[in-house]
Amino acid sequence: MRDSSAKTDTSSDMDGDPKLDDGHHLVTGGSNDSSHEAGTKNGDFKVLRRLAQNREAARKSRLRKKAYVQQLESSRIKLNELEQELQRTRQQQGLYLGPGSCSVDQNGHSAGGTWGTNSSSVAAAFDMEYAKWVEEHHRQTSKLRAALQGHVADSELRVLVDAGLAHYDDLFRLKAVVSKADVFHLVSGIWKSPAERCFMWMGGFRPSGLLKILLPQIEPLTDQQASNICNLQKASQQVEDALSQGMEVLQQSLADALSVGSLGSSANVAIYMGQMAMAMGKLGTLEAFMCQADKIRQQTLQQMHRVLTTRQAARGLLAMGDYFARLRALSSLWSARPRE
Repeated sequence: MRDSSAKTDTSSDMDGDPKLDDGHHLVTGGSNDSSHEAGTKNGDFKVLRRLAQNREAARKSRLRKKAYVQQLESSRIKLNELEQELQRTRQQQGLYLGPGSCSVDQNGHSAGGTWGTNSSSVAAAFDMEYAKWVEEHHRQTSKLRAALQGHVADSELRVLVDAGLAHYDDLFRLKAVVSKADVFHLVSGIWKSPAERCFMWMGGFRPSGLLKILLPQIEPLTDQQASNICNLQKASQQVEDALSQGMEVLQQSLADALSVGSLGSSANVAIYMGQMAMAMGKLGTLEAFMCQADKIRQQTLQQMHRVLTTRQAARGLLAMGDYFARLRALSSLWSARPRE
């Protein structure tokens, strides 16, 4: 009985001991604190990882912008070199404007005819040269189609592909020369068929849009080819957006220059003439924009040629030829449609 009473007393003392209760609380509390600390660390890790990802994305964005600025600067330098070369050619040897075209001196005279010194003469001559270019393009497209259907060797096909790319180079050179005299004629697209004009961007086709049209015709692609073409599309789109924004700024700048003041007095007339002179200076930027757009078009074709196999490049050129031919055919059908 004495032992039982002692055990009972001991049990009662343990149940009522606040120190033991506190100890139990400390044990369970420590476990909760540990879980809370682990959760906090996990949350901090996610935040740090997200910050690191944001920093990496920002770094890549800066690198892309830097590369784009460098590309624009390189293109500007090349454009200046081209302008100097064209100027030397005008002064010394005349102008060569592509296959079947005439060599023109400073007075606009040549063995093939007279281009003249005003923009209307140059525009008319360009339209004639472009018509010849289209005929040659149609002939080359037909040969390319026959070669693909005949399953000729890659070596023969490569000759046709190189000739097709060189033919586009001839058009870009022709436009670069004509833009000096009448850039409005080129940008307006009067030399194109009506359906082609609907899809024009700065005097020609939009590179990123053309890539979307060509992709189904050149598949299947390897993973590396698909990656390269995807990067090419993104780069083309970025430059297109930059040039389009530049054109908007130019248009707004011209609108601002031409909308200020009135012709109420001789002083205002003088101001007006100054504003017109300023606007004329700004129009030089339009020529640079169009030349830059053609440079992007040319570079896109060249880079596609490097990425693709010979047979894929041939199919791509054939798809381009067929696409533009169908736009011209659509224009002809639209013009010949019966009218009520």
